Amino acid sequence: MRTGTAEAALKILAARFLLSCSAAVVYDWQQNFQGTDFVISRSLYFGSRTRRAINDVLGGSAASVLSITFGLSYALLVFAGPLTPYLSYGVAATFISSALLAGVIALGSSMPFAIAGPDSSTAAVMGILAASLVERMIAVDPSAPLLAPVLITLGLSTMVTGFVMCGLGLTRMGRAIRYVPYPVVGGFLGATGLLIVLGAIRVITGYPLRLETLPSFANFITLSELGAAGAMALVLYLTWHRSRTPFGLPIILIGGVIVAHLTFWITGLTAEETRMLGWTFEPPPSATLTLPWHADELARFPWFVVPDLLGHLVAVVFVTAASTLFNTTGVEVAVHREADLERELNVTGLANILAGAMAAYAGCISISRTVLNFSTGGRGRLSGLTAAAAALLMLAIAPQLLGFIPKFVLGGLLLYLGADQLHKWIIESRRRLSVTEYLSLLAIIVIIVIWGFVPGILIGVIIGCATFALSASRIEAIKFSFDGSEYRSSLDRSRDDQDTLLAHGGKIRGMTLQSYLFFGSANRLYQHVKELLQQNPECRYLLFDFKLVTGVDSSAAYSFAQIKRSAQEVGVELVLVHLSATAEKALRSSDFITAGVTVIDELDHALEWCENGIISQHQDLAQEQADLRSWFTRILESEHSADELIRRCQRIEVATDEVIVRAGDPADSMHFILDGRVGVMVPADDGRTTRVRSLGRYTTIGEMGLVSRSPRSATIQAEVASVLYVLNAHQFDAIKTEDPQLGQKLLTYFVSVMAERLAFANRTIAVLRR
Repeated sequence: MRTGTAEAALKILAARFLLSCSAAVVYDWQQNFQGTDFVISRSLYFGSRTRRAINDVLGGSAASVLSITFGLSYALLVFAGPLTPYLSYGVAATFISSALLAGVIALGSSMPFAIAGPDSSTAAVMGILAASLVERMIAVDPSAPLLAPVLITLGLSTMVTGFVMCGLGLTRMGRAIRYVPYPVVGGFLGATGLLIVLGAIRVITGYPLRLETLPSFANFITLSELGAAGAMALVLYLTWHRSRTPFGLPIILIGGVIVAHLTFWITGLTAEETRMLGWTFEPPPSATLTLPWHADELARFPWFVVPDLLGHLVAVVFVTAASTLFNTTGVEVAVHREADLERELNVTGLANILAGAMAAYAGCISISRTVLNFSTGGRGRLSGLTAAAAALLMLAIAPQLLGFIPKFVLGGLLLYLGADQLHKWIIESRRRLSVTEYLSLLAIIVIIVIWGFVPGILIGVIIGCATFALSASRIEAIKFSFDGSEYRSSLDRSRDDQDTLLAHGGKIRGMTLQSYLFFGSANRLYQHVKELLQQNPECRYLLFDFKLVTGVDSSAAYSFAQIKRSAQEVGVELVLVHLSATAEKALRSSDFITAGVTVIDELDHALEWCENGIISQHQDLAQEQADLRSWFTRILESEHSADELIRRCQRIEVATDEVIVRAGDPADSMHFILDGRVGVMVPADDGRTTRVRSLGRYTTIGEMGLVSRSPRSATIQAEVASVLYVLNAHQFDAIKTEDPQLGQKLLTYFVSVMAERLAFANRTIAVLRR
């Protein structure tokens, strides 16, 4: 292991940051004064610059107090358990990371007053990553050196995170994280809060909280340490959590240290005894800047554990990117300034690459420190550079501070940070989430803690998608419905046509659809249409307006195919309006748009087309009724009798080759053929049928069976599409009882028809006998 002195490192970094400070001051001067048209006195100019610089330094100093305090606790979180002997290196890595992140982001951020550094969430996942590496190394070789592999792992993971974030920023894909379901993000960050609490317990007691280690907690000293840490966390919540004053946190921590040492003095415990009992830390050596990028160290690195660490690496990248975006958005809301998210990703990515090169760990913009700097008056880039310089100074004195700080003080701070995160995502989020979303958030937290981050992300995304699908399926696909009697085209029509549409416009049914149509919403649409067709059997045109539809998936196309089948069964024609190219492609690929489905560009033209069909149909029907009445009047010699017979008959339409009645069926009706042609078919001995007679319009068939009630002697089949009016036996009996005069006329007509057919048969026989 090669080490460099802290003094040399401090000189190099200090020189770089002095140059950065100078560049930042020049940049601020250019931004604020370039292009002004007014003349300003030299004294006023330097006075304004001095005031701004003082405000920036004060704001950066106040924020650096939080950075230092949090930095010490994060070092304890990452370098815990078997890594405790290397705590000084953890402290060095923490403050190097704090300095680089604060300095680079201060120089490049779209918000000049931003203060960056390690975050509680990123520290938690980095701690999990380091602990997993150490656990696997010790399982293979308990005597293996740990420091260099841990630093290499932290550095590489931080650099990978930086490169990924730069890629997200350059490709503008960073906003994609906003499409991750909120319960997944909440569960992820809530799990980091729980991991911080578990890490705090390990820092305080020296034991991880597991089933096999529970007996280690059953002693007075350990319980006392946990109680003291809990009391410290409670004090932080009751005081600093509510006030958030700049120097409130260090005052509380210093007060906790003083009270602890007074208690030790009163109880007669020496410094050595407090360390032996586990109340205080072993004084680590001076912080040392160590770079593990040497060929021998890389050769000794346990590369066989890398596949097992990929899940934790994904967690580091995800948490850092998510924290960058969410924290930036939080700062925007808090200070009412707009940030460039792509630029923030690029700058934070570059800062993490540099931090990784120095074997430090990941971080991002901090909401609390940035808002504190802004509230104190910091507006320029000098604030972040001041926080960076303070972090560099801490490299020399931080280890000595740790020797005097009781474990429960910093452990209590970690408990507070973890509990605060848990409260935010478990308690506060309950008011913003539905029951299903909230339960999925809790499930994700449990999954991450038990099985790791990758299973938690995957299962969380699956749960989120399923929850979204369930919620989206409850959204009505129909924005509103209408029928042709209340909503018509803009075409001016004659009074007769208007009366026809007023009476029969209900045969046109329309629906304006909305949102994205997928399997859930489209199936509900199918059920609605099916019920509508059952309740409105007179419907002949079903119109769908796709103007508000954002997309159609393949499963929705299947539901439309079901709608088509239901419509065809009852003779309803489908009309599609405002169909986008993508939606039309999806529906055509499923063979939905075929015969019986009409596509029209505009709703007004579609309504006009349907109205023309209704008017034409009823004009034909009116002519048909007139023809039928004229025919019945001729054969009955009375318009009144004709109207009564029409009232008793039922109109039917038959297609070509459709069987109307079969031989052997009960003869319970007769048929008046108004239009078309039917054939009388008699079965032959060889199984075939022979047509013995064909009947055209204005003829009747079946009247002998209606009178004699004997079974049918022949099959009647339509030879072309025909329109028939059916008089069944029940109505014929009713006519004979209720209107004997009409009954007598019908019988007279039947006799005349049979006489004509008998005469035709006699002539045919006579010809055959020649």
